[in-house]
Amino acid sequence: MNPLNTLADDFPQDIHTHHHNHDHQQHPGHNSGLVGPGHPHVHTEESLRRIVNRISRIEGHIRGIKTMVQQNSPCPEVLLQIAAVRGALDKVARIVLDEHLTECISRAAQNGNIDAEMEQLKAALDRFFH
Repeated sequence: MNPLNTLADDFPQDIHTHHHNHDHQQHPGHNSGLVGPGHPHVHTEESLRRIVNRISRIEGHIRGIKTMVQQNSPCPEVLLQIAAVRGALDKVARIVLDEHLTECISRAAQNGNIDAEMEQLKAALDRFFH
């Protein structure tokens, strides 16, 4: 039995979700065009809020780094803040990956298109790590 087939069974059916289905290559900056055309996403409102909140904090942190540079702050302090942002971005990436595995991959397994979904994930991870 494929464990991915049972993942969707663990989620309540009445979750409010955010759906979008579009050609990612038509929307620069959305997943950097890493996912093929027509890939449907289903995100819970809680998940969207959590990811957007983290990205907003990162955005504020980056503005703070910009201010530090403009004020000629010591380089080691700037580098420390840059490292903190990198760590925060890595955490967001882990959240997105976790959601992809529990939602998108599970759904692909149920719909019989797991191979295509896995290839898209492999391509995205290859670009992410290089």
